Amino acid sequence: MKRARGRPRSYDPQRALAQARDAFWDTGYTGTSLDDLGSATGMNRPSLYGAFGDKRALYLETLDRYREMGRTAMKEELSYELPLADALRGMFARAISIYLAGKHGARGCLLIGTATTEAVRDAKIRAVFAAGLHELDEILAERLHHAVDQGELKTDIEPATLARVVCGIMNSLALRARAGDSRATLEATAEAGVRLVCGEVAKGKR
Repeated sequence: MKRARGRPRSYDPQRALAQARDAFWDTGYTGTSLDDLGSATGMNRPSLYGAFGDKRALYLETLDRYREMGRTAMKEELSYELPLADALRGMFARAISIYLAGKHGARGCLLIGTATTEAVRDAKIRAVFAAGLHELDEILAERLHHAVDQGELKTDIEPATLARVVCGIMNSLALRARAGDSRATLEATAEAGVRLVCGEVAKGKR
């Protein structure tokens, strides 16, 4: 049987996407060459173009898959069956584990670490970047709104606004992980955020 032109015999689209994602995650869109992508995926240039289109199309697809992973992870951690503080702790713990992972060192968040630079001049990447931030805001806002409705969370701050603050903490964790902060430091920062949001600060030892 004649093999489809441009695709290696062992071509696995999901695996290749994950490998390309990791290459972009380490060195960013501009800093990752086609040769780097070929080395990461084991595919030559014609194979990459035949499977995914150009470099920008491949990058956008990795962002979409990363956003899907983020949505799934946040929904899983923000269980409505858990107390809000425990749900937030689970969300931060999972995020920290992702941010500290990486073959060559802590990588932080793919969106925060790579799309921020490209968003200035590329409207499509900017739109994808913004959508990634906003959809997590919305998932968290719904969870906070539920906590308010149940009388678990006492605050006069709108859930949508508070959600952006919490996501801001998570974004900071991503940047600090990439900058080299230890897991202990990141976890302490996350715990402080949980206590501030849930009104637990006064319960701490003075």
